[in-house]
Amino acid sequence: MTERSVGEMQITRAGIAPLPEVSPGGISLRISGIHKTFVSRGRTIEALHPVDLDVRAGEFVCLLGPSGCGKSTLLSIIAGLDPASGGVVWANNREVRGPGTDRVLLFQEAALFPWLDVRHNVEFGLRQMGVGTKERAKIAQHFIDLVHLTGFEHNYAHQLSGGMRQRVALARALALDPAVLLMDEPFGALDALTRDRLQIELETIWAATRKTILFVTHNVREAIALGDRVLVFAPRPGRIIREFRIDLPRPRRLEDHALVDQAAVILKVLHESRDAAEGGVNVQ
Repeated sequence: MTERSVGEMQITRAGIAPLPEVSPGGISLRISGIHKTFVSRGRTIEALHPVDLDVRAGEFVCLLGPSGCGKSTLLSIIAGLDPASGGVVWANNREVRGPGTDRVLLFQEAALFPWLDVRHNVEFGLRQMGVGTKERAKIAQHFIDLVHLTGFEHNYAHQLSGGMRQRVALARALALDPAVLLMDEPFGALDALTRDRLQIELETIWAATRKTILFVTHNVREAIALGDRVLVFAPRPGRIIREFRIDLPRPRRLEDHALVDQAAVILKVLHESRDAAEGGVNVQ
């Protein structure tokens, strides 16, 4: 097996060694003219208007907008799971032509294998890649520890809470050492307290690993709490209508006055976009 990096580790035949801190730089994703149409009952429907977007390496970008505005469709296209109707996605200077371990998509449901325990779920992708038994055990344990599931290695999905299952899914994704994490409302099905806690933990993990993250959410405060940038999507056809750079100091809390004030500004844009769409006005 060739040398590879995993989070803040460097994995070689000799074992695990610390990596120097990674700083954001360069372009991790370049989305150029990506759009999506589909045919339903003889009608051509434009689901996603052409999107152009650059995401820097190590950046945390939140996609915010109403249901059906194309956010999840865009993630699926970037992941290589859904073909675009036009345009090109570049990931780490390579054109995306299908799925790859450099881009991992996490869904709202953790989608764990019920017949595997926590450790073997985290190891699953590594095993498919041909990583040896001892090495994948070290990698898996590192990320189990990182998501605070130490002691639950031998539990099965039905023995875990919803939040714990999402931690397993995140550990499994991180174990593959992707350059980009694509997260489609990963906390949407959780109760408010669990969601708040996982937001804090995700921010801590992002700070430690410096992964590039695209995070889809309907929750304005969540987007501001997590993102370096928040991209607001308009209703169908989905398109980016506003970009907000979030310069608030980290760590952020949902009740912070500055965060609440920023949320009010973004909510106003969302409401105006919805009202314009319902009135037949094209918002740019």
